[in-house]
Amino acid sequence: MVDMAGCGATDYMQTLVDRLHDGGFTLVVANGDDIYGFTRRGVADLHELLTSRPHLLRGAWIADKVVGKAAAALMILGGVKRVHTDVISSLALSLFAAYDIDVTYTREVPHVINRAGDGWCPMEIRCRDKSTPEECFAAVTDFLNRIKSGK
Repeated sequence: MVDMAGCGATDYMQTLVDRLHDGGFTLVVANGDDIYGFTRRGVADLHELLTSRPHLLRGAWIADKVVGKAAAALMILGGVKRVHTDVISSLALSLFAAYDIDVTYTREVPHVINRAGDGWCPMEIRCRDKSTPEECFAAVTDFLNRIKSGK
């Protein structure tokens, strides 16, 4: 792996972005010499990483397809160092800026849309008025628990 703090950092992130797109992933996480690809939609993979394998996020570089405020909060809580995303919401970008996370993106949007394409993403709604990553985490956890229990 390259020295991520120095020369080659842009190339390394491009490698992660290429893996994101070419591998059919929704999320790619690089930590040390290890690179992991994930395929679930939404924030499920990030939430699982944060709650069951947080060491994979600490200091990690991430390439993601869409980052809203909920995903940004989970990345911040996980201690992610750098993020690239195809699409980022203004809410996520503001949260990253408040925590000094290095972010690059292809397109900024006011908010993430839902899967039907006719409104706000449910996670973006739940997190839009939250002030801290911890508050967003609680909202995400509650939402995912409701889905698991069928409510």
